[in-house]
Amino acid sequence: QVQLVESGGGLVQPGGSLKLSCAASGSSFRIGNMGWYRQAPGKQRELVAAISSGGTANYVDFVKGRFAISRDNANNTVYLQMNSLKPEDTAVYYCYANFFSGRNYGQGTQVTVSS
Repeated sequence: QVQLVESGGGLVQPGGSLKLSCAASGSSFRIGNMGWYRQAPGKQRELVAAISSGGTANYVDFVKGRFAISRDNANNTVYLQMNSLKPEDTAVYYCYANFFSGRNYGQGTQVTVSS
């Protein structure tokens, strides 16, 4: 059974940093693209960053220069380093991974940026 398990969310002050992790399991095939979405209260889910199996990363404009996505293919894990956090970054963050059987999502981890 394919599974994605996230960790690393929490409460942080504006200007602070957090690092999210997402470990994928349950597939014997190589995982394709991985990435992160987020959903703030009352808003639609939006893509934050994505990374290919070869390490090519893409970001949406509002996180460029602040967030960095990376992955460890040996451990099927994707990371999101978030720096210079702003209150508007407050959301539930969901990782995803493209498996041979299709795209799967994690359960989400809450990130709250507040003083």
